[in-house]
Amino acid sequence: MEPKKDIPTEESEKEAGSQAPVETPQAPADALSRTPEDLKEEEEKLSAADDTAEEPAVKKISPIKQLLRKVNVYLLVFILLIVVAGAITIVNYLNSQKAPNVPTISEQGLTEDALKQLANSDASVGSSSQTLTIQGSAIIAGQTLMRGNLNVAGNLQTGGTIQGPTLTISGSANIGDAQINSLQVASNAAVQGTTTMRDINVSGTSSFSGAMTASQITVTRLILSGNASLDVPNHIRFSGPSPNRTINQSVLGNGGTSSVSGSDTSGTITVNTGNNPTAGCFSRIVFQQTFTNQPHVIVSPVGMAAGQTQFYVERTNTGFNICTAIAAPANQAFAYDYFVTN
Repeated sequence: MEPKKDIPTEESEKEAGSQAPVETPQAPADALSRTPEDLKEEEEKLSAADDTAEEPAVKKISPIKQLLRKVNVYLLVFILLIVVAGAITIVNYLNSQKAPNVPTISEQGLTEDALKQLANSDASVGSSSQTLTIQGSAIIAGQTLMRGNLNVAGNLQTGGTIQGPTLTISGSANIGDAQINSLQVASNAAVQGTTTMRDINVSGTSSFSGAMTASQITVTRLILSGNASLDVPNHIRFSGPSPNRTINQSVLGNGGTSSVSGSDTSGTITVNTGNNPTAGCFSRIVFQQTFTNQPHVIVSPVGMAAGQTQFYVERTNTGFNICTAIAAPANQAFAYDYFVTN
């Protein structure tokens, strides 16, 4: 009898194509003579071979790649920026600690021969990189020209005048007498003593905390703020062009006249009545400059005849009227004083 051969099935072909070839133990020549122990041993070997074939091969990864996968790229960039900034800070600090290079200027003494040479001719002593040191006092009888800057470590005293296109004083200055053609003060100016000025023109705002005495002050507008008071020991005079006036002849009577003298603020209205005056507004006063608002008009009668009239006022911001409730006395001369304020 021929030995029994294993017939390949579809499943065994698929396994053979996907798995590596596995050595199987040769079947005994007579399959019927195999014992159960032999069959069990063959099954265990086949199971172990299948387990070995199913385990995938594990690819080893380098430690550097594993570290890069764990660390964030943005964190690395941030750490790099911190390191660069720290390096720049350290370099700047080390440079600031270095002592600056001080230029060295060589010194040369002035000998007697050099002094004689200066006295007899126009000669140069030393160079621009050298310093001339004079231990004692020096008197220069002629003119001295400084082509560079003049630095004085001590006090500067002059018996004459100081002339120059500009004078800049950064600190305090104590000047006995000063004559200035044009003075411009960019910041504050404080005058401790008495100041006498012939003409003063102030274009901006001015504040005076103390007393100010002047023979004449001309202002466009004077404003007293707070609890300020205006004390006038003597007279107050209001000047300006006289206002215009118009008359009502029928109220004044035949031959009656009226005139005004003064300004928009104060003045006198003179009245001469004629024959047969009547009640009504006999004179109209027109201001030279119109008031912003309707002004206050104060009128007082002058003379007995004016006191006999029952007068009243009609006012607007352009002028006012003098009126009587009854007819004024005929052929009489009297007047009215007025005071106007806004």
